[in-house]
Amino acid sequence: MHDFFFYGTLCHPPLLETVLGRAVELHPARLADHAVHWAAGHSFPMILPRPGAVAEGMLVRGMSDEDVARLDFYEGGFAYHAHDVAVGTDGTTVTARVFFPDPGLLDPGAPWSLADWVAEWGEIVVSTAGDFMAAYGERSSEELLARYPQMLLRAASRLRARRGGPAAIRHAAGAEDVAVHARHEPYARFFAVEEYDLRHRRFDGSMGALVNRAVFILGDAVTVLPYDPRRDRVMVVEQFRAGPFGRGDAQPWQLEPIAGRIDAGETPEHAARREALEEAGLALGEMRKVSEYYPSPGALNEYLYSYVALTDLPDDAAGLGGLEDEHEDIRAHVLDFDALMALVASGEVANGPLILTALWLQRERAALRAEE
Repeated sequence: MHDFFFYGTLCHPPLLETVLGRAVELHPARLADHAVHWAAGHSFPMILPRPGAVAEGMLVRGMSDEDVARLDFYEGGFAYHAHDVAVGTDGTTVTARVFFPDPGLLDPGAPWSLADWVAEWGEIVVSTAGDFMAAYGERSSEELLARYPQMLLRAASRLRARRGGPAAIRHAAGAEDVAVHARHEPYARFFAVEEYDLRHRRFDGSMGALVNRAVFILGDAVTVLPYDPRRDRVMVVEQFRAGPFGRGDAQPWQLEPIAGRIDAGETPEHAARREALEEAGLALGEMRKVSEYYPSPGALNEYLYSYVALTDLPDDAAGLGGLEDEHEDIRAHVLDFDALMALVASGEVANGPLILTALWLQRERAALRAEE
């Protein structure tokens, strides 16, 4: 049997239960001459030696070999490995295993706060841990670590989706209306593919036959069309797109709104503002929601939040942009509104979010200009 001292995210009982697959009893404990900080640039903590400091945490006693294997799988994915240390609890000292980050991989940030982490990251990380541990025994923790940001995004999208939407005329689904018999993940890199063997409720009230359905996992994303109501012009961006290329399109460069995936821990509006700076060096003004929707629900889990942003667009607003470390090569165009609609009519604008947003702007344009 093994004793463990936890000082960071695993002090959160729902996360520890997800990793272990069972609930355990936690006892307050302290590790002398150590301090806990946020790992700079990350959503988790690190522990480091610091004479005179005390790291507060939780002790779990009597862990099984299977518990240890599951912990090693989860923590090993983040390049954390366990070492034996002396931990104080209930006036006594015990030897317990503590996960330390591999040397030189992380830099310390601000002092750690479990309460702050729970408020901002708790639900997302617990949901992600469920996906992480579902691969226990099938994939290496190093493989999962390589796509952990995408796994966080997947979990954040799933949590946003839980609220559902109105069901005035469509079937108001209940938990018993879809029965999943098996789930597989045959492909998982930057994107993923999930396969389900499932039954679902039919309109006659019966449960349908067992069917296999595949879903391409993209996560939630945002699009934003900057619009200058005073000058009556918009900004669109142009870039090479793998989708049209893979279709065999002779013109794989696309005109689009500014767009990007919504990172875990940010709102759709925050993501839109971040993407505008990254893609076009543009600081957006007031944002108006166009719609939120599934662009292709037959096979994609992608869910889009589309906006128009009231933004100053002078003659020199257009230029080149994109992030070098993401191999982005983006060109911005500033167009009169009538020129945008001519491109929609000609088919040169050939993607759903920009067409939808342009038509919304066509409807709302007079009102937006009257506000000036």
